[in-house]
Amino acid sequence: MSRISKLQKKFKQLYIDAFLVTNQKNIYYLTGFDLLQGDGCLLITPENAIIITDDRYQLALEEFESDEVVATISRDYYGAVNKICEGLNLSVLGYESTISYQLFDTLDELMTSDIVPFDHLIEQMRLIKDSTEIAKLREAAQLQTAGFEYALSIVHSGMTERELAIKLDYWMKMHGASSSSFPTIVASGINSAKSHATASDKEITDGDVVTLDFGYYLNGYTADMTRTFAVGSIDPELRDVYEIINEARQQVIDMAKVGIHGNQLDAAGRSLIEEAGYGDEFNHGMGHGIGLDVHELPATYAPGATKVRMKNNEVITVEPGIYIPEIGGVRIEDDIVVTHGGAEILTTAPTELLIVGD
Repeated sequence: MSRISKLQKKFKQLYIDAFLVTNQKNIYYLTGFDLLQGDGCLLITPENAIIITDDRYQLALEEFESDEVVATISRDYYGAVNKICEGLNLSVLGYESTISYQLFDTLDELMTSDIVPFDHLIEQMRLIKDSTEIAKLREAAQLQTAGFEYALSIVHSGMTERELAIKLDYWMKMHGASSSSFPTIVASGINSAKSHATASDKEITDGDVVTLDFGYYLNGYTADMTRTFAVGSIDPELRDVYEIINEARQQVIDMAKVGIHGNQLDAAGRSLIEEAGYGDEFNHGMGHGIGLDVHELPATYAPGATKVRMKNNEVITVEPGIYIPEIGGVRIEDDIVVTHGGAEILTTAPTELLIVGD
């Protein structure tokens, strides 16, 4: 059954006659057509999936092969939506609750049908990956691993964080990546104590630990990987912290299986960090979903995530970290597929402590 027909089957239980999709990634997920955000919408009716966009996309739509999707060319996207709904006597239109207030105001003014918001309707469908999606995520993760090896081969004392990020970006794009899925984090020395530092003009120096957190799109899907390494030497406390984080990461992966709750999975690693006395220095969730977006459902799994329950073929990150002000921090992040038989690790770059240039 196609993704569109799965959505259409939900209409009766949702008490809607049609559903309007405006999120770019959700349109791509349902149709395979790449429409830039704001350049149109997708109307799913009981019988059709209709892309409504303007004539800039006419040639691309003529080349687009689909047995399910048709197109309407119009500069008045939502006027066209209303005309289609009126023509088909569709009286209740569902829409994504994440739309802007401006778009809501437009729909509220235009639509003769009732409009009803839904939270994460398509995102819930995206949570479970099919075999094609997992293959694409695996390829993206393999490119991440190769990119990390490249970064290790060029990093040296005196290079700035920004220079390393720029060279990695160039290398990833030259090897197939379309774009980064978030600004690359290169955090060295005391900057590594900031869990979401960005690449700065700080020079990487001997004795620094460097946290490299990056994600790149390949064929529409993104990986998200973090590795921490040292340059020249490493503070003894951070060496111990590294071992704690690596063990916590592995414990979470070992516990990851279908049916486990998010708080239980989080506890598998967090408890080890707390027992070592660093509970206050781990200040974020254990991970999140990943796929067409770098952050997908589950948005996070952490101590309070009792309602999150892992499903077969869900792809999540595992990213414990300890951040010590004035000294530095360590984070190691992998992407994994949750299955009935346990977890498959997609990001296969080495996780043992690496010291470059010593």
